Amino acid sequence: MDTSRIIRSLSQNKNVYGELLSGIFNEEYLWKPHQDKWCLLEIVCHLFDEEQYDFRARIRSLLNDPAAVPPPIDPSGWVKSRKYIEQDYETVLKKFLNERDNSIEWLLSLEDPKWKNEYIHPQFGPMSAEFFLSNWLAHDYLHIRQIVRTRYQYLQQISGMSLQYAGEW
Repeated sequence: MDTSRIIRSLSQNKNVYGELLSGIFNEEYLWKPHQDKWCLLEIVCHLFDEEQYDFRARIRSLLNDPAAVPPPIDPSGWVKSRKYIEQDYETVLKKFLNERDNSIEWLLSLEDPKWKNEYIHPQFGPMSAEFFLSNWLAHDYLHIRQIVRTRYQYLQQISGMSLQYAGEW
């Protein structure tokens, strides 16, 4: 696995997120495509928490002590318990982008990391540091797709126009 390529992509995705999520008015970042879907504000809050408490924390745990169980997370529960919908969009976006910088700086500072270190998850089996690194990038791609889809659906609703000319979604 080419970890340097993954780290470079994580770094580049900071700019993708910044461009996709900056300059959005509150009507759009609070809009939900469906009541059980996340709005852009909730997505950004999720990204901020995942950056700190999931991927970086789990990789750090595995690199430092593979026998230790990584810290627990509750991404779907955090939406309500951390009151995502009440957060300030611009503030949490800046905090997320800053945390991504911190993550990249930390990843680049690692000297001879043991990417094969793993622990055995009771449900998912062996999970290594490189597994979490790859899934961190995959998580980025899933949420970039979600953000683009949400923005497309918002445009579709507010324009009142057919968007078929643009191409097949």
